[in-house]
Amino acid sequence: MTTIHPTASVDPSAELGEGVVVGAFTLVEGGVRIGDRTVLESHVAIKRGVTYGTDGYVAQGAVIGGLPQDVKFRGEETEVVIGDRCTVREYVTIHRASGEGNATRMGNDCFVMAYSHLAHNVVLHDHVTMANDVGLSGHVTVEELVTIGGKTGVHQFARIGRSAMVGGMTRIVKDVPPFMLVEGHDQEVHDINAVGLRRLGVTSASRMALHKACKLLYKSQLGLRNAMEIVRRDVALTPEVEYLLAFEERRQGGRNGRGDQR
Repeated sequence: MTTIHPTASVDPSAELGEGVVVGAFTLVEGGVRIGDRTVLESHVAIKRGVTYGTDGYVAQGAVIGGLPQDVKFRGEETEVVIGDRCTVREYVTIHRASGEGNATRMGNDCFVMAYSHLAHNVVLHDHVTMANDVGLSGHVTVEELVTIGGKTGVHQFARIGRSAMVGGMTRIVKDVPPFMLVEGHDQEVHDINAVGLRRLGVTSASRMALHKACKLLYKSQLGLRNAMEIVRRDVALTPEVEYLLAFEERRQGGRNGRGDQR
């Protein structure tokens, strides 16, 4: 049975699934859709244009669907779309997209910790974990299985590649390559995300191939283009290495997270 606290304000046009819980002083605006068994704690604001999946949890004070902080926004109809089993903790803010018909998106099984911010047109893929006070600027894309440490700031249009680990208090101003451990003011690539890759079941042979590719691409003085050719010639082209090379090819071509509305 859906439970709505007497002090909550839920618009009659909002669609609440079975077993939804709406806490004290929470606002759910018109046109919102909340999936089965999702819990909205007290003092949450779910603004119009939001779809939130099943089995989710939104902690106190979070605001989802606020207007984008974008000077180009002119009141057009946009969305926030959040998948299943996502946790949004205290005072997180997630803004609607700008641009008619666009959406700020979060995949399935994401965990966004307290005080973090997802700006307009951000795209999070599945299984992303963001620690406290992470700020994602507009049009950022975060691929699946990424972990971002606390107090990290990410510049608009940057893309963080799959299974990367970003250390706390890092300044991200360009794309982060997949499978890598990146940290610091200068966004240094330290090595592969070995712990994360082991947990994902990536074999030791594949991890070693990625480690060799990392040394050539990011630790040598060869230049990225030359290093990529050497990787293709001398390193085992596992699926992970192929993905890394394709990511860098796209980045070198000047394409990043723009328009990724998965």
